[in-house]
Amino acid sequence: QVQLVESGGGSVQTGDSLRLTCIVSGRDLDDYMMGWFRQTPGKEREFVAALLWSNVLPYYADAGRSVNGRFTISRDRDKNTMFLEANTLKAEDTAVYFCAAGTLKFWNEGTARNPNNYDYWGQGTQVTVSS
Repeated sequence: QVQLVESGGGSVQTGDSLRLTCIVSGRDLDDYMMGWFRQTPGKEREFVAALLWSNVLPYYADAGRSVNGRFTISRDRDKNTMFLEANTLKAEDTAVYFCAAGTLKFWNEGTARNPNNYDYWGQGTQVTVSS
């Protein structure tokens, strides 16, 4: 069992930055991959970024989906915390952001991007970007 609690969302202006935090609790976290997804009403959950809790090795959403280069995923093992640094925010980044954990079987971009590979989800934190 893994428990996840997100925080750090809010209402910001275009071009601002936010740091989303996910507090992670559970055992044997090195057996898990961790990810950030986002969702807007009426749309499917969209992959943002993911890493291995053991040694990071991150993946990010395609450049064409606009997050690459602006978002950075990281984790602090001592504090059992995962972060998503979101810079130069745009209106289209407005969404509920979720952190998730999945049992690691093998690590590649396809595995990281698929929300069906994640077993545990937080409650989400709202990010609203206005111009």
